[in-house]
Amino acid sequence: MLQGTGSDVGKSLLVAGLARALTERGMRVRPFKPQNMSNNAAVTLDGGEIGRAQALQARAARVALSVHMNPVLLKPQGQNGAQIVVQGRVVGAAGAAEYQRRKAALLPAVLESFARLKGEADIVLVEGAGSASEVNLRANDIANMGFARAADVPVVVVGDIDRGGVIASLVGTKAVIDPADAAMVVGFVVNRFRGDPALFADGMALIAARTGWAPLGLVPFLPEAARLPAEDALALDHALPRRPGARLRIAVPVLPHIANFDDLDPLVAEPDVEVVRVRPGKALPGDAQLVILPGSKATIADLAALRAAGFDVDIAAHLRRGGQVLGLCGGYQMLGRSVTDPAGVEGAVGQVPGLGLLDVETVLGGDKRLVPVEGVSADGAALTGYEMHLGSTEGPGRARPFAHLADGAAEGAVSADGLVTGTYVHGLFAAEAQRAAWLARFAAGAPAIAYEVGVEAALDALARHLEAHLDIDRLLSLAR
Repeated sequence: MLQGTGSDVGKSLLVAGLARALTERGMRVRPFKPQNMSNNAAVTLDGGEIGRAQALQARAARVALSVHMNPVLLKPQGQNGAQIVVQGRVVGAAGAAEYQRRKAALLPAVLESFARLKGEADIVLVEGAGSASEVNLRANDIANMGFARAADVPVVVVGDIDRGGVIASLVGTKAVIDPADAAMVVGFVVNRFRGDPALFADGMALIAARTGWAPLGLVPFLPEAARLPAEDALALDHALPRRPGARLRIAVPVLPHIANFDDLDPLVAEPDVEVVRVRPGKALPGDAQLVILPGSKATIADLAALRAAGFDVDIAAHLRRGGQVLGLCGGYQMLGRSVTDPAGVEGAVGQVPGLGLLDVETVLGGDKRLVPVEGVSADGAALTGYEMHLGSTEGPGRARPFAHLADGAAEGAVSADGLVTGTYVHGLFAAEAQRAAWLARFAAGAPAIAYEVGVEAALDALARHLEAHLDIDRLLSLAR
């Protein structure tokens, strides 16, 4: 089990890289994360959902996604705290304090899922959540040491030297955790090193001496890792590439409950496209040709945030200039005339006006739709992706669908003037055909990258990198 000294220290990518490296060695590998908190999720073949990080790790291991790879998924939402997904299915919602009381009851499901994966693998690579040293949350823990103790899984602690203070964070972790928890730790890894590794040899020795943990590797920063999908919203703080000469500029309002923002990664990777994230307090750039409203875990709350930031005014001005707007999932719901929440799924029961840019209305509720989809958009371009949403969107605007799915069903809506499009399909831009169709709308040329091929190449590069800088043989000898 890889646990971290904090969030965003690289646990997810280390597990993905190890999964690919060990798969290349001929081992049957399964990724596992007992509890994940993220609004970036993926649909499994059996109609459930798991965190995107575990989906990437499964891809690295070349195995199908399973709900058992992430048995507890917490999805922050509106006024209801977080939606709780257990073994792929929504079981309710809870605030932070209530969830702490419910964790112990979730441990049996976590251990059941872990046992299933153990039964079909040579090795299970387990990813912890947040920090191993959050001793204030240790009671009933199922994400870090609580799971490790319950499942008898040895732990490797990961520290990130790029953020500074890695010696203190690793030694401090040993100092604050319970001695019985510390006894589960067999080694440590220092991640994202830049410079001459010889300069940190004394640092590795000092950490080993102070903790008694085996040094398993000093992993240099790997630029290619940036081509892999990010796990959670912390990645939104990382700067996107500036491309002043880009032929297509896309503005993306960043709202509080943004979800599945990795939908935009293929566009970010295009060298002739500049994606600009805009946070509240800033105006949408006037020279953007396209505004994309991404998915949201709390459509009504994010719609209020969009209006409070003045983005609705910016979008109206953008359309008057002839710009285009695309809404993905929750963003699609915002584009309609209204959003109604009759059962209080997101908070208070009621109805709020939408942006009124599509002649449709959304009613939240019902069973969550979690399905992979394929089809053809109205312009003849093939599409693949997945749907992940509660509620339905209907109205006269649906007479102009964005696409038709393989089963013949009409999907999404397009405004009469063709400037506004809404769709429930996530993952739209990963395939070249659909991305090419959108680039062609703005005379931005053909796709310059094969996105999915690039993800595979990045996973291979990450695996080679870890083979070179981690003592994987020793890591395997410490597993049980």
